[in-house]
Order: sequence, then C-alpha cells, then structure tokens
Amino acid sequence: MRTDLARALAAGFLAGEWSRAGLVESGTAVVGHRPGWLPLLARQTLDLYPRPPHDRPRELAANVATRPAAAKAVRVRALARPVTPTRMLSNRWRLPVLDGLGDVADLVGVTASELDWFADPRHLARAASDAPLQHYRVSHRVAPSGAIRVLEAPKRRLKGIQRLLLDEVASLIPPHNAARGFRPGGSVRSYAAPHAGRPVVVRLDLEAFFASVSVSRVYGIWRSAGYPEPVAHCLAGLVTSVLPLSVWHAVPHPSDDGLLDAHWRLGRRLAAPHLPQGAPTSPAMANLAAFRLDVRLTALADSWGGRYTRYADDLAFSGGRGWGTGTSRLLDAIEDIMLDEGFRLNARKTGVMPRAGRQTLGGLVVNHLPRVPRAEVDLLRAILHNCHKYGPSTQNRDGVPAYEQHLRGRIAWVAQHDPVRGARLLAQHDALDWTR
Repeated sequence: MRTDLARALAAGFLAGEWSRAGLVESGTAVVGHRPGWLPLLARQTLDLYPRPPHDRPRELAANVATRPAAAKAVRVRALARPVTPTRMLSNRWRLPVLDGLGDVADLVGVTASELDWFADPRHLARAASDAPLQHYRVSHRVAPSGAIRVLEAPKRRLKGIQRLLLDEVASLIPPHNAARGFRPGGSVRSYAAPHAGRPVVVRLDLEAFFASVSVSRVYGIWRSAGYPEPVAHCLAGLVTSVLPLSVWHAVPHPSDDGLLDAHWRLGRRLAAPHLPQGAPTSPAMANLAAFRLDVRLTALADSWGGRYTRYADDLAFSGGRGWGTGTSRLLDAIEDIMLDEGFRLNARKTGVMPRAGRQTLGGLVVNHLPRVPRAEVDLLRAILHNCHKYGPSTQNRDGVPAYEQHLRGRIAWVAQHDPVRGARLLAQHDALDWTR
C-alpha cells in the first residue's frame, strides 16, 4: 500500500467510529468506494489496536500499510485526506496538556509559523550556512584536558522558549535517583556524599555527554511523557540542534594527538541532531535520556555490594576493599553497559582511588566527610591575607569582574562543605576595605 494512502486511511479511521463498521465507512469516504479488501483491513486494524491510538497517527499509518489486506490495495488513490486532531492518552506526571501543535504554540507564546521555524522540521535552519538564519551561536574553548569543547548557545527567542519548556514541562519529569545534578535538591555534595569514607572510589567520565543524546532518544522521552507523535516531534526539534559542516570546519583540532579520535567522534555526533551544550534544556533532557543507563549501573553497583551516583557526565562508584583487585572486571562491565546505551567512556578520566590516597569527586575530597581540598582553602586564606595587607585590587591579577562577589562565591563553596572554615574566611572577607 502506498504511504499517502495509508496515512489518509489512518486519519480517516481515527476521525470516525472505532468499530469494524465505522472503519469501513471511514475508509470508503477516503477512497471513494468500498473495495473488497477494506472490511478485512478494518478487522486486522482492530486486532492490532482494540482502542483508537489518537496519540500515534504515524504509527497507525505505518501498521495499516503492513497489514496483509493492504497488499490488495493496488493502484488505489486517496480521494479524501481527512485531518484528525491528536490528543494525549496518558499523563502520569501531570504535565501541561499538549494535544496538538496549536497547544505547543500557545504554551511557548508563538504563532504556528514561528513554531514551525523554531522546531525546524524541514531542517531549513539546521542546514543554513548563513549565521543570521541559524538558531544557535557557536563558539569553542579548550578544556583543561586539551580537548576542544563546542558550545551552541541558542539565540534570545529560542532560549526563552527552551527556558519555558524546562520550567513548565521537562523539570516535572523525574530522572533516576542516581542522577544528582541538574534537578531540584541535587548538588555536588549529594553526588559525592554516598561515597565518603569508602575503601575504594571509582571515578569515570562520559565522552561528549550532551552530543551523544540523539533526537530519536529525545523524541522517545516526550512520547514516554504521553505527548502525541506530532507534539513529541515538535518538542524534540525545539531542544536539539545540528552543527553545520561549515561551522565544524572552523573548529580547531586539539593539539594533543591522543585526543584526535575523540574529536573526530565529536564531529560525527554534532553533525546529527543532538542536545546542544549551551541550551537551558540540555542538562535536564540528558538526565532523562540517561535513565536506563542509571538503572543498569545502579543494579551493577548493587550486585557488587557498592554504590553509584552520577552528576551530569561524571560517574562515581564506591565499594569495599575487595574492589581494589576486581575493578578491571567492573570497568569492563560498566563500559559494556555504556556502549549498549549509546554512550562512551572517556578512558583518560577514569580513576580508581583507594582510601590510602586522596579520593576526590566533583572537586571534593571524600576520604572522610566531603570537603573542599585543604590546598584550595589555604589559597583563599592567603588571598584574603594579601587583600588586607596590600589591598584587594593587587590580588585581582586576572581582572575578574566583581572581584568581591567572586571571592565571596568561592568562600560560600567552602562554607557549604565546611561551615567552620567557611565562617572564618567570610569574617576575613567582610573585614576588608574593598575601596583599596
């Protein structure tokens, strides 16, 4: 059966009564007569869908085309092309009800044509080589490891849409409990604390975390939330991007030859629709995309008598003394699960840390209670001392804007994990004359 006929029949079936007689009547209206294969097609469709799939018109059309009776629809054309509205059939997280694209446009405050432009279903903006036609401003920077990070910052209007989708929709979908970042109540401390005082701590890193999340996976998240196919496609388009080839060619290669393979893989990922690093929705969507990964790694850690948490692309495991001799098998099992879930381990950042040495997670030392490293606290104390002796302006050698607030933020980070030391540093800070 031709694709256009299958789609027209599916729309006609959904617009009419969901019974054998109703489907035959609707199908007759679509093709203009009652062919002999239509009653059999109606019965086969009802066998597959006892209830009308109002949220899955495309799936229905694809399955109608593959029914045995459909093979008899040779050289049949659709005379009528009914349009039937979709609607949500489930809403377990009590999300905003978005039955169709009109509801999405109303939610984000744009017209239908503007929604089509921002969601870009025809890939017009994604394939555009002119910067004014693209929805993202692209930049790059060198990471401490020497790798090149590509940042895709949405332009003002799209960023506003994404921020609204994050606040009103995505943040209401709960990630796995092991995900400790980019969620209400999550923090670096909640990521590190379960591993404090453990004999062995294992730290791992996901390669190109956001770019590894494909648009099909994002679409699946929206479908799992209960949104109909057209709505899920639209929402997926609003939160994903494609890096134009001309822009990628302007990104420099890392100076370390050992990073070239990872850089090549990053380019492959960015050339396909993915979560952009720089969009406000990407952290929450990446958390949800990693749900199955978190489920499986939690089960793996449990089977080893250990613990597992994740903060964005940073993964942490911890266990007993026996882990010191068996971690190679654990790492192999972790890598197999990652590959199976569509992610890749950044082997350069893997660390197995016994308690005899310093164990760090997320910038915190976890040998006992999670704390900021002593060297960082001592550096802050020295800076504050020099500020008092020579004046704050003499210590701002890098020209940091709002230096007073900058130092206060660093002190707050210490105080969050060590209130006593933090209070002492804050007292030094507040005693300074910031006019010097």
